[in-house]
Amino acid sequence: MEVTVQLLENAMAEVVNKSGGKGKFLIDGFPRKMDQAERFEESVVKAAFVLFFDAPEDVMMERLVKRGETSGRADDNVESIRKRFRVFVETSMPVVDRFEKEGRVVRVKATQKPEKVYEDVKSGIAPWINGKN
Repeated sequence: MEVTVQLLENAMAEVVNKSGGKGKFLIDGFPRKMDQAERFEESVVKAAFVLFFDAPEDVMMERLVKRGETSGRADDNVESIRKRFRVFVETSMPVVDRFEKEGRVVRVKATQKPEKVYEDVKSGIAPWINGKN
């Protein structure tokens, strides 16, 4: 965990230093656990928000199984996907819940058409990106 946080800190510091002390970052899939969230916010920066794509497990299962048909990923099978869902609910959802209690979650309904998801993401993150939150 500390290695991940350190790598992020180094990469972000490099960008900030090159841009005169400014920088905005979208970090995909992190933090996955509460200790990562706490360590990151203590040692790097307080996250402005979490972008959460919300979809029921059955929809995600269908999408991932379909992806597995062409992805070549060994873990895109029903058994592995169920395990990943379980791990997500146990370890990652508490992070989302904490950020949500703090008013720092942009939740997007991911079952909509891609164009609508895109529009919802744009409008959802705009206040954060434009510094109005």
